[in-house]
Amino acid sequence: MGRFSDITRSAAQTRVLDAALALIAEYGVSGTSLQMIADAMGVTKAAVYKQFKTKEEIVVAITERELGKLEDALDAAEATGQATQARDVLLGRVIDLAIDRRGALNVLEFDPVIIRLQAEHEPFQRFVERLYGALLGTDDSVAARLHAAMLSSAISVAVMHPLVADIDDDTLRTQLLEMTRRMLGL
Repeated sequence: MGRFSDITRSAAQTRVLDAALALIAEYGVSGTSLQMIADAMGVTKAAVYKQFKTKEEIVVAITERELGKLEDALDAAEATGQATQARDVLLGRVIDLAIDRRGALNVLEFDPVIIRLQAEHEPFQRFVERLYGALLGTDDSVAARLHAAMLSSAISVAVMHPLVADIDDDTLRTQLLEMTRRMLGL
């Protein structure tokens, strides 16, 4: 498998992905049509089709792009050779990305269509296995997997929650790092 971050997209494809992600963040995959994406871009539906043949292709491309933003952190975490340090490296980057992309990551983690596509797309499966391997280490128990799921969900939900909408990014980052490190016993 190549790296997601090495996938190159044209400027037109990037515009489609940006428009689609904004709409999907608001309406979900099922509630977003190719016509809506075209309208948001101010182009025809045919112009969108020229870049991507299906909405599924767009969703896969969005997921590749977003996961690509974690690859360097995952590589660095795996290179530490130490589970605690790996978790800390990865956790910091996951939190940074969650804050930087507040709406986008929530959609990628919880939209049922995206979850299905991720489960069917082998490169995503391998990446997620690596990601959770770095977070869990060798512990693949039900408790460890549940802990990781709760942790990733908590981060995604926390950055989007109305109670933290007025908190600046630096404060949110500091607090989330402190709380998640405590949850992981780091």
